[in-house]
Amino acid sequence: MGFDLEALREAVETHGRVVRVVIAGIKGSSPREVGAAMLVWKDGQSGTIGGGTLEYQAAKTARAQTHTSRLTHHALGPEMGQCCGGAVSLLSEVYDRAALETLDETLIARATSGEEMPLSVKRVLATARGQGITPEPQMIDGWMIEPVHKPNRNLWIWGAGHVGRALVDVLSPLPDLAITWIDTGLDRFPDTIAAGVTTVPATKPAELVRHAPTDAEHLVLTYSHNLDLELCNRLLFHDFRFAGLIGSATKWARFRSRLVALGHSPERIGRITCPIGDPNLGKHPQMIAVGVAAQLLRPARQNELKKDLSA
Repeated sequence: MGFDLEALREAVETHGRVVRVVIAGIKGSSPREVGAAMLVWKDGQSGTIGGGTLEYQAAKTARAQTHTSRLTHHALGPEMGQCCGGAVSLLSEVYDRAALETLDETLIARATSGEEMPLSVKRVLATARGQGITPEPQMIDGWMIEPVHKPNRNLWIWGAGHVGRALVDVLSPLPDLAITWIDTGLDRFPDTIAAGVTTVPATKPAELVRHAPTDAEHLVLTYSHNLDLELCNRLLFHDFRFAGLIGSATKWARFRSRLVALGHSPERIGRITCPIGDPNLGKHPQMIAVGVAAQLLRPARQNELKKDLSA
């Protein structure tokens, strides 16, 4: 995770003055990693740096902060009474619309106490920009360096019915997913759409398959079995990183035979996962969504996807 610039912009636009609190360094055990951040405003907050008491105290202090930037150090056990035996450094920075305009769109580096940029930081920035190597969030010689976060997984959700809505509710908060949500009309979508989700109403959704990145992941769960079948057919011709279809064993058996008739080999058809989720959780839309989310995020699944991409 890097610097979530879009979330910060949205918070500033909505709440005005916002303090971003980020873990700048850790020693020993810590509830969150370097780069974990939360946004704090007068009567609310979002994100988390973990740790219960640590977060509560940091948010309370942020609301009273008067300096533009503040670096503090905390021993979690002696100071906070937490079980973690480590220590964390927190960088708290005040942002408004003017401050946002000074931020880079790809890599953000700033001094924590006003010192000139040292050579060590210049080297990291030069390597990142010259070789395209994204550095991890880190503090070097009094400077905090964070790459601007960009979602690295394209997820296309086909269908805005009960299950589609539950999936978007569960998956949209995850920072690494850029979600494209497709259905046959604008009235199929809810009135409020989560940030980071792009809705696409289309009278002929299957025609959009050719516009999907070939490394995109797809969840097919429309109101129509015929449309589901056509989407599977188009996806098999187009290519994808992962494709999952909602349905029973009977539905999938019929789809397999029809896809064979449409010219796809059994091996190719086998790349589509059906059913999706965990049947043991039940058929409630939210339970299906939880199972699908676990399926997409499971480390074993990610290893399989990486092998597919490298084959």
